[in-house]
Amino acid sequence: MQSHNPAFRNDKAFSPGGYATFDDSGRGSGRTPTRSGGGPQDMTPQQLQEMYAQPSAGGAQTGRMTYDDVVVRTGALFGVLVVAAAATWVLTPVGAGLGLVLPLMLVAVGLGLWANLSKKIRPGVMFAYAVLMGAVLGSISQAFEAALSGIVFQAVLGTLGAFAAMLVAYKTKVVRASPKFRKFMMIALPGYLVFLLVNLGIGLFTGQSAYDTPFGWLIGLLGVGLATFSLILDFDFIEQGVKNGLPQQFAWKAAFGLVTTLVWLYIEILRLLSILRGGE
Repeated sequence: MQSHNPAFRNDKAFSPGGYATFDDSGRGSGRTPTRSGGGPQDMTPQQLQEMYAQPSAGGAQTGRMTYDDVVVRTGALFGVLVVAAAATWVLTPVGAGLGLVLPLMLVAVGLGLWANLSKKIRPGVMFAYAVLMGAVLGSISQAFEAALSGIVFQAVLGTLGAFAAMLVAYKTKVVRASPKFRKFMMIALPGYLVFLLVNLGIGLFTGQSAYDTPFGWLIGLLGVGLATFSLILDFDFIEQGVKNGLPQQFAWKAAFGLVTTLVWLYIEILRLLSILRGGE
């Protein structure tokens, strides 16, 4: 199974059965641990009662990734991103940071690729990405808000609403990451990425954009749809990672993948709202 998100794409650990569960010492191969003595049959009734009365082991005790681990790390990365965005908005004059948006975004994308493709989990690189992308979003949001009052609030609300809707749809199994769904997304996402790169290149040289045409809102709607449904793939890969008993450090990759999708979704919603409201 492959993912749209580079944080998961090359990790077999996030696929069903992709990471072994336990070997003889409780790690690795998926075999049942062997017993060399001292098992439950050798314990007194009081010892058994005390053992079963203990609270369930969490990620810190088992060393395996849990949903709580992903939530905490997602919150940390997202919090840094929001603080960087707010600081950029407040501390820079309107429009002053737009000239740095493209360079900062390119550096952030480079850091993101480094964090995703590296065999080592790199939280520091992920936080650096969050700071730079936060500065990018702060500059963009500030400019959009100056031109179209209230649009940032609408975009934030739309992003949170889409996230909540997809989470509920996934948990209730209304939408699942079926093989057909994954195949469609694996075709649609690279195609949309190529379109974005071509459109960016044309815009840099001619000042024109496909979003300026009468069909711009349809393209914007497509981008929002792809970003929204990409969350389903993120949820599925996180679920598989937890079920496969991944090491706790993999929660950083899961969280980073989710944050990058949310950033993409926010940008797409902001752009679509701008088109619908007549902005450029």
